[in-house]
Amino acid sequence: MQKPDLRILITGGGTGGHVSPALAVVQKIRAMADRLDRRPVFRYLGSNGGVEKELADEAGIDFAGVQTGKLRRARRWWQMISRKNIVDLARVPVGVAQAFAEVKRYRPHVVLATGGYVAVPPVIAAAMRRVPVLIHEQTVQIGLANKIASRFASKIALTFEGSALELPVNLRQKAFITGNPVRSVIFDGDRQRAMERFGFITTSPSPVPTGEGAGGEVSFPTIYITGGALGARILNRAVASILPELLQKTRVIHQCGRQPEGTEQDFDLLSTEAAGLADDLRLRYFVTPFIREEIGDVYALSDIVVGRSGAGTVAEICALGKPAVLVPLVPTGGDEQTKNAKRLADIGGAVIIKNADLTGPILLDTITRLLADPDKLNTMAAASGTLATPNAADDLATALISLASDEAATR
Repeated sequence: MQKPDLRILITGGGTGGHVSPALAVVQKIRAMADRLDRRPVFRYLGSNGGVEKELADEAGIDFAGVQTGKLRRARRWWQMISRKNIVDLARVPVGVAQAFAEVKRYRPHVVLATGGYVAVPPVIAAAMRRVPVLIHEQTVQIGLANKIASRFASKIALTFEGSALELPVNLRQKAFITGNPVRSVIFDGDRQRAMERFGFITTSPSPVPTGEGAGGEVSFPTIYITGGALGARILNRAVASILPELLQKTRVIHQCGRQPEGTEQDFDLLSTEAAGLADDLRLRYFVTPFIREEIGDVYALSDIVVGRSGAGTVAEICALGKPAVLVPLVPTGGDEQTKNAKRLADIGGAVIIKNADLTGPILLDTITRLLADPDKLNTMAAASGTLATPNAADDLATALISLASDEAATR
């Protein structure tokens, strides 16, 4: 006899950092399906044009889109009065109505919300339908969307202990600490498969030894550069300006992101720069707008990670124990990327370059100095690993299933 369905609604997005934890929990629940008394099925409720639709489709999750509005914060309240904020705020009640209809149609037993402005309408709609909601906050500072959603939540999962102090006193009893879950695929990488996948030459001698390559030759160290799904223009341009010098010392895997439609695409610029390189240098550079299922191979081959310090990126760096050069995006809500980076840098796991200070020569000098000191790289890797939270996905999956069971018991 087929098990009855356990309907789980997932919401959250705007950036990949909000989506990845949700997908990590989905993977974990799918892995434990045989041990559940109901068959888990999922639907993702997100924005019509957000990154979450593409990622949900790749994960094989049914997706439904609703309108969303993004509140752009400012230092003073009157600075928040802008045409964009007014238009987006007008979308919120429409999104709540659409989300309410989707929740009524899908009839979930439980909702997981991982933040971002896209999560607010589905959370409000679920609360109106008396569906239990578990929210998860990835950053040190609780985001504005999750501050709103927390008032409707049954449980509040936090990555960091100190974040509970940002909640109203009456909501703190709902909070518990899990850490930030990461995708299981990041652990499945293979260095040799990565070499083949990215077309790297394994027989060129390197001025910076990092191990034996094919034929017993010393291989080049690999730098993974990422600015997230939307990319980081300042980082991409810095890399473009030093490509020949950087590739004299390293191989580079570069996720440059996809910029807003109608604007210049950094992938085009970087591809043009790469085409003008000497053959031996060009073969050490792989650039792509997105890294998907190959992320495990990317990490397996990488000796240093260079990128923004979103919660998802930092969580993956820590889970794998990778040295990092971080360029926090400023300003973001509450400057959380700087807080994420500083937490890792304070224990010796990362070097921070301020966004305003980033140039090609500074980036090149930072990477060169790190590669010249293998002992420091080893120390950084060990330090990063101390912040790993390997049970985060398990704890969130367990809490979500428990909420669904409680809900079933009251019906």
